[in-house]
Amino acid sequence: MTAPLIAPATPGRPLRAWQREALAAYASTSPKDFLVTATPGAGKTTFALTLAMDLLARRAVDRIVVVAPTDHLRTQWAEAAARVGLDLDPTLTNAVGPVRSDSHGYVTTYAQVAGKPALHRARCSNKRTLVILDEVHHAGDGLSWGEAAEEAFSVAVRRVCLTGTPFRTRPDERIPFVRYQEDGEGGLTSTADYAYGYREALRDGVVRPVVFAAYTGTSRWRNSAGEVMAASLSEAGTRSTEAAAWRTALDPSGQWVPHVIAAMDERITYLRANGMPDAAGIVLASDQDDARAYARIVKQVTGEEPEVILSDDPKASDKIARFTTSNTRIAVCVRMISEGVDVVRAACLAWMTSYRTPLFFAQAVGRVVRARGSQESATVFLPAVRPLLALAAELESDRNHVIPPPKASSEDLDPAPRPEREETGRQEWQALDADAQFAHVLHGGRAHVGDQQPLDDGDDDFLGLPGLLTPEQTAALLSRRDAALRRRVIAAVPEEESQVSVGETAAWRAAAELRREVNSLVARVAARTGTPHAKVHSRLRREVPGPPSAAADVAVLERRRDQLLRMI
Repeated sequence: MTAPLIAPATPGRPLRAWQREALAAYASTSPKDFLVTATPGAGKTTFALTLAMDLLARRAVDRIVVVAPTDHLRTQWAEAAARVGLDLDPTLTNAVGPVRSDSHGYVTTYAQVAGKPALHRARCSNKRTLVILDEVHHAGDGLSWGEAAEEAFSVAVRRVCLTGTPFRTRPDERIPFVRYQEDGEGGLTSTADYAYGYREALRDGVVRPVVFAAYTGTSRWRNSAGEVMAASLSEAGTRSTEAAAWRTALDPSGQWVPHVIAAMDERITYLRANGMPDAAGIVLASDQDDARAYARIVKQVTGEEPEVILSDDPKASDKIARFTTSNTRIAVCVRMISEGVDVVRAACLAWMTSYRTPLFFAQAVGRVVRARGSQESATVFLPAVRPLLALAAELESDRNHVIPPPKASSEDLDPAPRPEREETGRQEWQALDADAQFAHVLHGGRAHVGDQQPLDDGDDDFLGLPGLLTPEQTAALLSRRDAALRRRVIAAVPEEESQVSVGETAAWRAAAELRREVNSLVARVAARTGTPHAKVHSRLRREVPGPPSAAADVAVLERRRDQLLRMI
């Protein structure tokens, strides 16, 4: 058998080592089905197109069909194919029967296949076809997409499945053309023919190192009984309290959002001044209303209009393409830049959404880790809540991500519930206020606070560069900048008319600094003793009785601060 093509897929750009190994693995068996799991940004598209070129050249296939999750990715695939000499039509609709005779094939979407699976089956039947199923986890058995994909492409002579994250499914769920084995936990694990994880990609310089900067803060909201509740993002006891504090922090009327946007903007400014002149950031929002509100905050904080990319905007693909090549600093998005979209200049991500599934998290973080140079790094700014910190800590462990039961939506998302309303029209939950404070840097699964770390004035130049600063020093730099950022946000974003009384607001502001000091001291005790933050808080409440620090008055907070100082 002739060996596969190992020449550069793009002139002047040789194949990466993992791509050559995957091609060799394919050549050794020439299978009908082949699953490649490669971390986002590793170059799955280049691998698949190189393989397609080789199979066409050896006359093993006569046609190429690529199936992508979205219309924008359909265009992106066609453009990538054109760069290597393949003509794949991204405009072919279900209303047109035959494929152009002068093309190598076409690019479609899972939704389009589901519309007329018999048509796509006929197209694959009249020529020997290689089908490339991009982000194949979208073809779950419980969705019409999976059933349609199986009907349409079971007749193809070759199929290559691609995904950015390995995945597990329930025993009664199947993704077509994927092999499974039992995972020992009552479920099934996908079996990849070739796997290339984040750790390997980081070792090879294929992806950027990523720094997770977690921001805590105290949120206040009014519940359905009219009671004012308060909790820290990193100290919220129950899951329901944590969800309410998280939702309040993401409310555009508070101070958490502008503070974190300012932190990301500062990082973009630094990157642009130090070897990455087109550096950009992405703000992920939960819904369109929040996205528009966040865009206004971006304008107030940075002085520049962001690109706003919404999922139901017919011009969304054009806006993504424009943002990819423009000099715009920040894009505010709802779901549109979650997987497959190639914006290599995006090096910062602000997680301002309540979505929290492992699959979506890995795909979204994948948008900012695509490497272009050895001196570029990525920074993800996120709320210091347990679900997200756990996902960040597990990013390097190459876990198989569980796909939840199919939903009506095409996205594998798990949003926190939106506020409900009673029959009287009164809102069950009402955000009042939220502040923000840098909490820690997550590295190697551990939180690094960085207090009392020795720093030189020149250390700012090395923030985020791999191997030059310790995680503690990186945390210390971010912490040192935090107070200046707070002053900047207050000056840039005028405080709008509050929903609480003047008295409530004054008391809230008076205790805010003490709460921040207590949280900072708790972090220092936790770092020094190796004790989780929650246990330090619990001990503190036993020794200085009273409500949680987020709801405690000034007197209690002062006593807790003094107790923490004695513990250090």
